[in-house]
Amino acid sequence: MMKAGSFLFLFVLLLSLLFAVPQVALAQDHVVTSSDLQKDVAGASATRQKNIDQVNGFISSSEAQKAMKSAHIDYQQVENGVSQLSEDDLAKLSARSAKAQKDFAAGSLSDRDLLIIIVAVAALILIIVAVR
Repeated sequence: MMKAGSFLFLFVLLLSLLFAVPQVALAQDHVVTSSDLQKDVAGASATRQKNIDQVNGFISSSEAQKAMKSAHIDYQQVENGVSQLSEDDLAKLSARSAKAQKDFAAGSLSDRDLLIIIVAVAALILIIVAVR
């Protein structure tokens, strides 16, 4: 009787191991490689830096400097605030500043319109940073 119980126990143990091994092997197919993670991080970092450069380029123009000075907005605070923006806020501001620059270059915006946009962007950056 003892031999049959031991045999049954051994059989169940081996059977469970057979079913456990393929599941572990399949689970490893879904693992993300470190090189894939590095590529994703590098891509996100490059996109963020591009957006920061776009916004900083917009706010550092001579027109922007004059507009902020006349509105008593500290350029350094605005520039520091840009790097503190979330990915979404930064992407939106980057797109809007690029559009404003393009519209101004095309003559669609007057100097006054551009100044209002610059002051609004600078104020928005300071408000977003202050809320966080």
